[in-house]
Amino acid sequence: MNFYIMTLFPDMVMSGLRTSILARALGNGYINIEAVNIRDYAGNKHNKVDDYTYGGGAGMLMQAAPVFDCYNAIVEKIKSRNSDANPRVVYVTPQGSVFNQNMTREFSKEEDIIFLCGHYEGIDERVLEEIVTDYVSIGDYVLTGGELPAMVMIDAISRLVPGVLNNEESAQTESFDDGLLEYPQYSRPEVWREKRVPKVLLSGNHENVDVWRFEKSLERTKERRPELYDKYVQEHPEQFTGKSLKKRKRILDKIAEAEQT
Repeated sequence: MNFYIMTLFPDMVMSGLRTSILARALGNGYINIEAVNIRDYAGNKHNKVDDYTYGGGAGMLMQAAPVFDCYNAIVEKIKSRNSDANPRVVYVTPQGSVFNQNMTREFSKEEDIIFLCGHYEGIDERVLEEIVTDYVSIGDYVLTGGELPAMVMIDAISRLVPGVLNNEESAQTESFDDGLLEYPQYSRPEVWREKRVPKVLLSGNHENVDVWRFEKSLERTKERRPELYDKYVQEHPEQFTGKSLKKRKRILDKIAEAEQT
């Protein structure tokens, strides 16, 4: 998968993305990340890409032409590899749809994605209308620029690209993948500061472990993200009625008894 980031600060982006799991994924060729400096397409000796806004107001605005020329250069590069390519362009803005795991899965299926990072008071509306396919936010707050949100999204998307994670199951059991927050996790030692690992996790009974983890995911989601819990209940009523509920309660009762012994 290929990520292209249109930015005024390419070094900032690349230094943050060439670490940890992403560094390994880059080295193994599962993903490719290229930060393209919009200033290279300024067309003036000072590499100036901003100007005052029409109608007045505080701050400067990124001009349309440098952004458009930068975009065209990236598209030409993509089309030289795949003439039928029509890459999505994600403009990182607090005015966009809030990024979530469903969006992550959707984007991970693309071969090429272009991220457009704004600065100052934003970008001339005319070029946004010309090139942007997706307006995306990472939350209801304002940052200095779009680089950090772009890095967040690239990290999340990359984790779903085949081969990026060593353990394919890990991407499927993390928070939000099934609509619930992830269950508590434990490692060695078995006892730490008088706190013991739950006995069920040491039992070797995989069915009991799965039931316990599911119940803990439900409890944690209900406590910390009640809106997600309510949505899950509405979308999965079979988990809360009939044989499924009775079986889960029976197993949980056995687990509780074992914890008391």
